[in-house]
Amino acid sequence: MDNFSQLILMIVPLLFAVTIHEVAHGYVAYRLGDPTAKLAGRLTLNPIKHLDPIGSVVLPLILKLSGSPIVFGYAKPVPVNFSNLRDYRMGTIWVAAAGVITNMICAILSGILFQSLIYISEFAGDYAINLFFSPAADMLAYSVIINLVLAVFNMIPVPPLDGSRILAMLMPIHLGMQFQRLERYGMFILILLLMTKSLDKIISFFVTPLGNFLLGS
Repeated sequence: MDNFSQLILMIVPLLFAVTIHEVAHGYVAYRLGDPTAKLAGRLTLNPIKHLDPIGSVVLPLILKLSGSPIVFGYAKPVPVNFSNLRDYRMGTIWVAAAGVITNMICAILSGILFQSLIYISEFAGDYAINLFFSPAADMLAYSVIINLVLAVFNMIPVPPLDGSRILAMLMPIHLGMQFQRLERYGMFILILLLMTKSLDKIISFFVTPLGNFLLGS
């Protein structure tokens, strides 16, 4: 299979993964009292509503073409007014965790489907494997890894990632407020981690064993 075909098989699960991640944030916020995402029309699985040109297309392409072992992206964050949540602290934790939990569920389901497909393909002919089973298996494998990468990446406790919101809510109030002030430097910290390959090492440490388990490697 050529590189373009492989890229298509990667982009499809990537777009779904970043979309479902953001929808999960908005849906949980809505159920906990904040209708902001719903009113903005963001509680939809239509990826066009969530695409970020840089995070959803350019960044994954650069990582893929540069040979990076880690390929990930992001969508436009859904708008959430945390002050509308019925329980601010616990509500914030659940909203922040929703995307990560959803990505983990998608990774597990993709892994189950992948291993089922591999088992079924043993009884198929070469034509069926080349036409359907091999591309479908590749897409599911990408889905496993991409969802795991998104889950692990977002749990890194660097503002504004989800892990930082969870950590801030678990801290005493005054420490949490000081920690959240780091958000203005968050992007610089992430770029530094990416440039020094530290981000690859952090993500690979968790994703490699989980991915091998889910893919039966």
